[in-house]
Amino acid sequence: MKQRVILVLLSCLLMVVFEANAQHTRNIAVTVRLVNDKGARELAEGATVAIPGTETGGFTDKYGQFMLLVPDNILWLVASYTGYTPDTVLLQPGINEYSIELAMLRSLKEVVISEKVKTTEMSLIDPLNTLKIGGTELLKAACCNLSESFETTPSVDVAFTDAVTGYKQVRLLGLAGPYTLVTQENIPELHGLAAITGLTFTPGPWIESMQLTKGTGSVVNGFESVAGQINIELLKPFDGEKWFFNLYQSSQGRTEANVNYRHRFRKNLGTNLLVHASSQYLKLDQNKDHFLDQPLGSQFNILNRWIYNDPKGWMLQAGVKFLYAQGYGGEWDYKPGDPQTEGNPWGYQYTTLRLEDWAKIARVFSSRPATSLGLQLSNVNYYQDAVYGPREYTCLQNSFYANLIFQTYINTTNNTLKTGMSFSMDKYYEDFAGGIYNRNEMVPGVFCEYALKFSDQFNLIAGLRGDYDNIYGAFATPRLHLRYAPFKRTTLRASAGRAERTANILAENIGYMASSRQINIENPVPGKAYGLNPEVAWNAGLNLAHKFKIGLREAAIGLDYYYTWFQSQVVVDINDPGFLSFYNLQGRSFANSFSAQLDYELIHNLNLRLAYRYFQVMTTYTGTLEEKPFVPANRAFLNADYATRNKWKFDYTIQFVGTQRTPGVTHIHGGLYPGGVNQSPSYIVMNAQVTKVFSDLFEVYAGCENPFNYMQHDAIIGASDAFGPEFDASLIWGPMMGRNIYSGLRYRIKEKPAR
Repeated sequence: MKQRVILVLLSCLLMVVFEANAQHTRNIAVTVRLVNDKGARELAEGATVAIPGTETGGFTDKYGQFMLLVPDNILWLVASYTGYTPDTVLLQPGINEYSIELAMLRSLKEVVISEKVKTTEMSLIDPLNTLKIGGTELLKAACCNLSESFETTPSVDVAFTDAVTGYKQVRLLGLAGPYTLVTQENIPELHGLAAITGLTFTPGPWIESMQLTKGTGSVVNGFESVAGQINIELLKPFDGEKWFFNLYQSSQGRTEANVNYRHRFRKNLGTNLLVHASSQYLKLDQNKDHFLDQPLGSQFNILNRWIYNDPKGWMLQAGVKFLYAQGYGGEWDYKPGDPQTEGNPWGYQYTTLRLEDWAKIARVFSSRPATSLGLQLSNVNYYQDAVYGPREYTCLQNSFYANLIFQTYINTTNNTLKTGMSFSMDKYYEDFAGGIYNRNEMVPGVFCEYALKFSDQFNLIAGLRGDYDNIYGAFATPRLHLRYAPFKRTTLRASAGRAERTANILAENIGYMASSRQINIENPVPGKAYGLNPEVAWNAGLNLAHKFKIGLREAAIGLDYYYTWFQSQVVVDINDPGFLSFYNLQGRSFANSFSAQLDYELIHNLNLRLAYRYFQVMTTYTGTLEEKPFVPANRAFLNADYATRNKWKFDYTIQFVGTQRTPGVTHIHGGLYPGGVNQSPSYIVMNAQVTKVFSDLFEVYAGCENPFNYMQHDAIIGASDAFGPEFDASLIWGPMMGRNIYSGLRYRIKEKPAR
């Protein structure tokens, strides 16, 4: 299989060379200058250079230059720039460099055209079903870290893992968090043992934007994404304010401070420094079970990144990120270090260290448009030591990742090709309650992705990966994305593809450690990760996106349907109280996901977002096909934001969460008790925030989460006997935290303009 994939990729590369040499074309270099009303000249960055009557063209760089591949039968080029008179150039045989000067328009009066930038944007052009979430969207809620960044985004669900640790996990298409690939600027971020805990590692004020892709993503980014991909774009050294300060304080005792700084040494060299510190200092027991609702502790993060753009086409960046976190929770009277024996308070305690460094090296070939070579490198060291009552969990991960990407085109830029190779290496060490789990996993791979644009109406992306896992052997990953636009503002998408991943069964089910459940791995096979098979899933989906106007107001609607079925899966079985069983799937396992979303500006500056989602997630447990526990079948969502002329902003979100299967327990008077199988109640939660913008530099905000104080009471089974066999804090279907009132401020210092 590996040799066959390599031969296919070599054939693709040979075809590129053949097509490039066979075309009767030439490279034209154009330099555009602007001439103002006083006769002064300056290089034009962002001027348009195009072939008249076609879609071939582009924009000049900061040096006013643009390279264009022109067929020999083309005689004219057009250059234009807003506020200046366009100019047309006659191409002469044998002349491949042209200088164009555009004169300023003198007869026009100033016309101001403004458009409100949407905080969340549905793409109509991308063949992948991608939702672009801007940084302004993250300001609609407290957004203290990544796990809290989706409160106003209905596509992603966030749920507590248990009633002790405070950890949350995201769900996409009804599937658990580890089935979603989380990347930082397209480099794997929450990979391995940090799939759950790592959601708290990225502070919200560090995030510039996010791209949420549903379904199988690009093969360039790997083979693991089953439900989709969340790509985080961090703040850049060249954009934004010089300094940014954010302070946050909640009534539940959470204090946060963020300081962002950036500096540009010259036009093409810059750095930024991002610092975060937070503390949870207030003991809370809102549901009166004698356990802390969330652990006490602190966290410190720091990131430094450098970017260098060479005028000759080289782009370099490197960064380092460090995290230290520690805390404790459990019973009210627990103190760190208390012996975990019967008669003493049951305790939870943790220490986490994480060090990341990464680099990107790219070469853009100016002599050939849309052609580049890039290398992504990443190294992660992760350590966590945690105590869950009488059981201790210690884990260590060392990971290295490299991805080499070559991009070019075939014949025209409507036919682009990405090809390359990747390598990942993960070393894992886990010790849970005396059981040792070690493995070294290495996966080299090659990939090829072809994008074809037939017209503005139809395009496709077809990708194929070939990888070799030293534990599980060789496998292929095919993926296909289609886009068809029958009308100007309507897009239909279809996608299908395969994904494979190795389940880290302990770290990905860390919430069950807060219980007395006995871990049972059924029929383990020596040599495999935990003795279990890899997870293999296929995903197929359809998407309709349509933008229209109701009166004079913009509106957008999105409809999705995705079907995921598992060819191989590690089943997490908690149906039997007192046991946590892992075994290979024997039977069917699938997920149906349907969602509908409407974005509409009801009146000027009043934006509404309505959404409904339906999930059917089924798995075979010991021969019986059942609903996956704690996955609500129905969810509804409303978000409204309004801005006044005197710079007040109001944001309101309400969510309806339907019933969920609660295995191994019976629901009685709002509590959960051992014995039987039942459903949790449905419930409604809401959040609200108001912001006063005093200027472009200073604003204050205040808000309330869960104002009606809805909580899952009696969430911990056997709380009165935490060392007993029935103790279980992992059966969570509702909110663990009650009403939370918070406030904060944001202050910016802008960079002084160059003289």
